[in-house]
Amino acid sequence: MMLRSCWKSRHKKSSGPASCWIRPGLAALLWLCVTQFICGSEAVGETKHVVQKYAEFDITYNDTVTSENQTIYAFNHTVSRNKTEGVRVSVDVLSQGFESPILFVVRQKQAVLSFQVPLILRGLYQRKYPYNHLGRTLCQPPTRAASETQYFFVDVSTLSSQGTNYQLRVSRVESFTLQTDKKFSFIASPSQPQYFKYVFPDGVDTVIVKVNSDMTFPCSVMSVQDIQCPVYDLDNNVAFIGMYQTMTKKGAITVQRKDFPSNSFYVVVVVKTEDEACGGPLRFYPLRPDELIDAGNRTKVIDVVVSPAINSEVYVMGMLFCLGIFLSFYLLTLLVACLENRRMKRREVFLNPADMSPAETASLLGKNGDGKTPASPYEYGSFADNGSTLSSEAITDSATSTDNNYGYMERSLDSVGRSRQESLSSVEEDDYDTLEDIDSDKNIVRTKKFLCVSDLARKDKRILSKKYQIYFWNIATIAVFYALPVIQLVITYQTVVNVTGNQDICFYNFLCAHPLGALSAFNNILSNLGYVMLGLLFLLIVLKRDIVHNRALVRNDLNALECGIPKHFGLFYAMGTALMMEGLLSACYHVCPNYTNFQFDTSFMYMIAGLCMLKLYQKRHPDINASAYTAYACLAGVIFFSVLGVVFGKGNMVFWIVFSVIHILATLLLSTQLYYMGRWRFDSGVLRRIVYVIYTDCIRQCSGPMYIDRMVLLVMGNIVNWSLAAYGLIERPNDFASYLLAIAICNLLLYFAFYIIMKLRSGERIKCLPLVCILFTAVVWGFALYFFFQGLSTWQKTPAESREHNRDCILLSFFDDHDIWHFLSSIAMFGSFLVLLTMDDDLDTVQRDKIFVF
Repeated sequence: MMLRSCWKSRHKKSSGPASCWIRPGLAALLWLCVTQFICGSEAVGETKHVVQKYAEFDITYNDTVTSENQTIYAFNHTVSRNKTEGVRVSVDVLSQGFESPILFVVRQKQAVLSFQVPLILRGLYQRKYPYNHLGRTLCQPPTRAASETQYFFVDVSTLSSQGTNYQLRVSRVESFTLQTDKKFSFIASPSQPQYFKYVFPDGVDTVIVKVNSDMTFPCSVMSVQDIQCPVYDLDNNVAFIGMYQTMTKKGAITVQRKDFPSNSFYVVVVVKTEDEACGGPLRFYPLRPDELIDAGNRTKVIDVVVSPAINSEVYVMGMLFCLGIFLSFYLLTLLVACLENRRMKRREVFLNPADMSPAETASLLGKNGDGKTPASPYEYGSFADNGSTLSSEAITDSATSTDNNYGYMERSLDSVGRSRQESLSSVEEDDYDTLEDIDSDKNIVRTKKFLCVSDLARKDKRILSKKYQIYFWNIATIAVFYALPVIQLVITYQTVVNVTGNQDICFYNFLCAHPLGALSAFNNILSNLGYVMLGLLFLLIVLKRDIVHNRALVRNDLNALECGIPKHFGLFYAMGTALMMEGLLSACYHVCPNYTNFQFDTSFMYMIAGLCMLKLYQKRHPDINASAYTAYACLAGVIFFSVLGVVFGKGNMVFWIVFSVIHILATLLLSTQLYYMGRWRFDSGVLRRIVYVIYTDCIRQCSGPMYIDRMVLLVMGNIVNWSLAAYGLIERPNDFASYLLAIAICNLLLYFAFYIIMKLRSGERIKCLPLVCILFTAVVWGFALYFFFQGLSTWQKTPAESREHNRDCILLSFFDDHDIWHFLSSIAMFGSFLVLLTMDDDLDTVQRDKIFVF
């Protein structure tokens, strides 16, 4: 009726249209008042009984709480500006019911801390671990007054209708502030974390916090946080702020004053609910998703000590020491160069070549008056395999009589001079071999039983120089394109570490990691300076030799034109550049060392090993050495497999089978290429030819190999490589990059040892300087490998397990064992390069038709 009268009023001309809305408004107001009165009456009937107690420290309170009562404990304590006292709340729940836990709320002046008991902490796969006994330290905000009385309240409540018994105890932590260089021991568990305060003393800007334990497990986390509330001291929130790292027996974090405006910080130690993060076993999976798992006893005894870190003077001493060591090599090189120049000048004055007759000049070059070479005073040891000994003269005559076009030819100085003046751009390597019978000539010369360097040094020197210079330009280009993204990536890594505070990202030696600026381990980066400086020094030495050789060619020096191992410096330039890049990329790796960027540290090691083998082969085979494009393509394949091995090789049987097969096939193909000097074809008929050779040489008649020396080298090389392939297939090492590098180093050492042995068997000698370099390098390599295998950290394990290998600094309180490895290995590589550069200096006055190929 009300709505109807209202509707009617809209069509009637009346003076009070609002009166129809006042009545329902009053009715609604009346209904609201009645409802509130009824609800209030019910609430009064269900009001909780709140009991407030004035409590005291170090007294245990046994009480019962239900949904109908709430207890508030009031505490007060005096806070001093000059002394910080910790307050710890310990709670035990005596009942076993988990449906309705007890809620504890601690209300302070500037902070509120709440937690439930039983405390449910989650692990992997949502595992739930209940804890009935809790201990939490209250956050202590700083006070500006000299002394101030602060109150805090502990509220205890629950929604359980049944009574739950609990024990509450609040106590003071007398040793809440850590003292410098004083060890403090305590016990922690997942439900009873611990944290302590440290204040920077005057004059100390950097300290290192060391946490140790005799127990490997349970796994724990140490954290360094600023003085602020709340303090994140549980397993599920400790990673929210500050710097943190997992640990088993060792942990260390370097802390700088500039990162904490209050000149103080908290050291927080939390025990994790599970050990999987530290490499420990994972507990069984619960049968039901909501099933609670008993965590057992996970208490851990821990020691913490805070020590001052090194000051700026140690930084300066470390940098000066590093520079001094490698600058001394520059001074030593300068001294040796001066002595060598002085000796050469004395020799020129003694010989006085301007007053010598052509016959005397020829005699110095080892020629008779008729221009022929006399018999060598030594014999080639491998010639005695068929019961006859042949002299070098016979080999030279044989080579000359076999092929007049491709054999050793005498050239006049005028013709040599004219050829040197031709434009380099007008001559190409493909234009040189244009004779119709050149293929047969190559087959005749290169498949002779005994070869001399003159047989494999027929191509134009200018063409070969241009060919080998490509090695340098290619590696320089590779270095630029490889290094720039690497630098960008490691800067990003370091930024992530600094922003997140996650110390588990990078595998440092935390006991000897000295920060500088944004870098966390400056000493590990500085120690790579030797690679760069010694690589540059080697480039300067090679440049000096290159200039001297070019000047000799310009003045038509017969020794430079016709004697000694052909001088091609392109590979040496590439080796020096690779050594410098190894230093740069090793420094980038040590900005944040971990398994994802370990390839940065090893990529140019592969290149150095490959370039050294190519240089050894080029010495006696200058015409048939691999081109730069082929060599770098093979090295790119090696790096490709290195990346695949790091990503997929860990325990993957299929990958190891494929890699081992490829390794063995590559070894066989390379062996065939080296044995036949490239004079074979890999086509569809290769299997038929292999079967035919086996039938004719092994079944039909048993004949020995034609090239015994080469066969011995290749058999040893195949034994080594097949053994390494079998080891990798059986053991499947986790560090695939190091395994691949071991293969390259073993092959390089084998070839180098073969070269030295064959050089001595051929009657050649090793001069004083290369002999000293060999001995010095061998000793340095021995010490370097000793420090390398100390293993201060390893990314093959978890970060916590890696820290168990951490050690203190051993040199100038600044460098650790791995830094010394950097020093010694850079010196050893430099010495190895010098050996390759100087080992054939004794042949500089020996004609090439007397230098044997092996």
